[in-house]
Amino acid sequence: MTTAVGPRVVLIGPMGAGKTTVAHLLADAWGVTARDTDHDIEATAGKPVSEIFVDDGEAVFRALEADAVAAALDTHDGVLALGGGAVLADVTQKNLADHTVVYLQVGLADAVKRVGLGSGRPLLLGNVRARIKQLLDERAPIYAAVATITVETDGRSAEDVAAEIIRLIEEPPA
Repeated sequence: MTTAVGPRVVLIGPMGAGKTTVAHLLADAWGVTARDTDHDIEATAGKPVSEIFVDDGEAVFRALEADAVAAALDTHDGVLALGGGAVLADVTQKNLADHTVVYLQVGLADAVKRVGLGSGRPLLLGNVRARIKQLLDERAPIYAAVATITVETDGRSAEDVAAEIIRLIEEPPA
């Protein structure tokens, strides 16, 4: 269900799913703005996400993230991309309930290719492939439960994914 206020669509999914890229394509197609909550968090904290994790810890980051998501859901009317772990917070899951939420589903092989094995992402320290698999396994059920629409991204261009989202939202099945 979609509310009259708030984002036209909210994109969720793991790192490497293409949330930010697809958000910008959708925003361009609809003539609205794209917003990424990770960028909001960096602006609030005055430092990159990776530094927040190192300097302040994951708990501080997750609190900033929950606040950033709540604010964006209340004030942004374009396309909103959430960080991969944003849906872990119960409050965020509840806040998403009245919005159109698209889960960009990605498999392990494509996620690893897109993120890269030399990634500077804070949750990927150590064995990148094993850590991405663990995150996908842990989070996939939450993404699926929160989403109103699921779109497979494996082997597809961001443009193709965006076109499918537009079709699904503008021409819902009868």
